[in-house]
Amino acid sequence: MFDLIIRNGRTSIAPHSLDIGIQNGLITAIEHHIVAETHQTLDAQNQWVSPPFVESHIHLDSVLTAGKPRWNQSGTLFEGIEIWRDYKQNLTLEEVKTRAIEALKLQAQQGVLYVRTHADVSEKNLIALQALLDVREIVKDWITLQVVAFPQDGIYGSPDNEKLLEEALDRGADAVGGIPHYEMTREDGVKSVHRIFELAQKYDRLIDIHCDEIDDDQSRFLEVVAACAVRSDYGDRTTASHTTAFGSYNNAYALKLMGLLKRSRINFVSNPLINITLQARTDSYPKRRGITRVKELWQAGLNVSLGHDCIQDPWYSLGTGNLLDVASMAVHVCQMTGMDEISACYDMVTVHGAKTLNRSDYGLKVGHPANVIVLDGESPYDLIRRRSSVVAVVSRGRLLAQTTAPQVQWLGPPIAQI
Repeated sequence: MFDLIIRNGRTSIAPHSLDIGIQNGLITAIEHHIVAETHQTLDAQNQWVSPPFVESHIHLDSVLTAGKPRWNQSGTLFEGIEIWRDYKQNLTLEEVKTRAIEALKLQAQQGVLYVRTHADVSEKNLIALQALLDVREIVKDWITLQVVAFPQDGIYGSPDNEKLLEEALDRGADAVGGIPHYEMTREDGVKSVHRIFELAQKYDRLIDIHCDEIDDDQSRFLEVVAACAVRSDYGDRTTASHTTAFGSYNNAYALKLMGLLKRSRINFVSNPLINITLQARTDSYPKRRGITRVKELWQAGLNVSLGHDCIQDPWYSLGTGNLLDVASMAVHVCQMTGMDEISACYDMVTVHGAKTLNRSDYGLKVGHPANVIVLDGESPYDLIRRRSSVVAVVSRGRLLAQTTAPQVQWLGPPIAQI
């Protein structure tokens, strides 16, 4: 007896349709056709069945605040930071929790069941951090949330920030973050990276650093991160987010750096919606794409995932939380239009994201948690091309959300038969 059987699903693990049997919140059978009793059946109708989307990089403390206290007129990263600095002075626990849960529900309805969020710990009361730690507990029965302690103003941008970062880890943040290119000097930036690795090892936490999110081709903290990962053997647990300056490096240096990155085994997160919007604002023409070398990193065998980064906040006034929008943007701006490349972009919002989050319990495998989504499409190519609807979301073995895919009825004049 199963609690739920998902029948007739297309997957990446077999050329024919499969049934997935679920019991006690776990996947307990994957077969061509399961003959058994079940309390509930979900017919996938030969549509795509996938492990859920993974949001590798978002800021839930700032979601849904666009226009407050003012709009970002320049569209730059740095004006966004200034606006957020003003807004965060009046944060309350309830306000942050309400916005974060609203955003998580929006994401979950669209198939996102694993999320890594950054929490600004540059505010003396750690309101954003505590709110997101509370949210992590509130939503744990239907979504997996990781919280990164992120010093938005730099570890050494204020006398208290280093202490606040360590307090955030004491309170239970899952990962330690940083922003070396925003420190006051290059020396402070290098020092901050070393301190991040010290804290991660002291508290046994993951690392996710906002690294070289700038157009300056001399911003080269990525090599410092990679070197620290090699020396500490911490590569699989380390993520470099954004790395947009990598797209501006000269090819001779980029080639040298790529060898170090392969040796380091660190993870990368690109946020194509936001990176292409915020970066290169000071360029005239030709104007840079402002995005890291996603295709080249993927071709080198490094783990690359994609994130939404922002949903209606001081840095990006748009966004719905739909990771197929993110994958589609990557296909275009990274020029990954080959069939294998398009499939890779789908992997970057699913299996690669799970690797970034260091999850070993992810995927359509017997014994894994029953987190499964059904999409209105036939393949990753079809899903990204049409930005298909997620028609069913199963979380921990229970049906969490269902959506009816749009249906078009032709009401125009009859079309002459050819």
